[in-house]
Amino acid sequence: MSSWVIYSIGFLAQLLFSTRLITQWFLSEKAKKVKTPTVYWKLSLLAALLLFIYGYLRNDLPIMIGQVLIYGVYFRNLKLQHEWKSSRLIFKITVFLAPILIASYLLLFSQKQKSDFLQNEDIAMWLIILGVIGQLVYTCRFIYQWIYSEKYKKSSLPKGFWILSLSGSALIFTYAIFRKDPVLLAAHFFGAIVYIRNLFLIKKNND
Repeated sequence: MSSWVIYSIGFLAQLLFSTRLITQWFLSEKAKKVKTPTVYWKLSLLAALLLFIYGYLRNDLPIMIGQVLIYGVYFRNLKLQHEWKSSRLIFKITVFLAPILIASYLLLFSQKQKSDFLQNEDIAMWLIILGVIGQLVYTCRFIYQWIYSEKYKKSSLPKGFWILSLSGSALIFTYAIFRKDPVLLAAHFFGAIVYIRNLFLIKKNND
């Protein structure tokens, strides 16, 4: 598959991720406090599917791990917002069916081996480890958010979520520099701006 097609998939995924951040940022600025819109989670689910495919096509294990670990948390937040039942049928089918189809393809038809991801000549082992650590930190933000939301029975994005977002993003941005990945570089540069702004909004509301 040509590089421009692969990068197009990656940039489309990041466009969806960026749209969720811009929407959340806009609504938070309007309300003068951090908001958690439903569209944030819906776009996250769709973007995660595309970014996983991008990671597979790039033989990029850290990207794939990050999306697998967090997919269920996106879904749970929709449930906490009581928005799943009212979602369109096509969206429900996509969210449930796409992971099954992807998993079936990987198990039954994929020609790639584990060595393609773990012994990739384009990615040194230390770089894979850095990427995985970055994805784990970045993923932990949603684990933290999930626990926080379950505790208060309300989907929200607390201060700890944005701190972990900024920390994980910095690690992935560093990984992207060495990996020469324009998709990750653009996404995490822009994301860091939103994370910092949300932290300022939280600080302002707590003062």
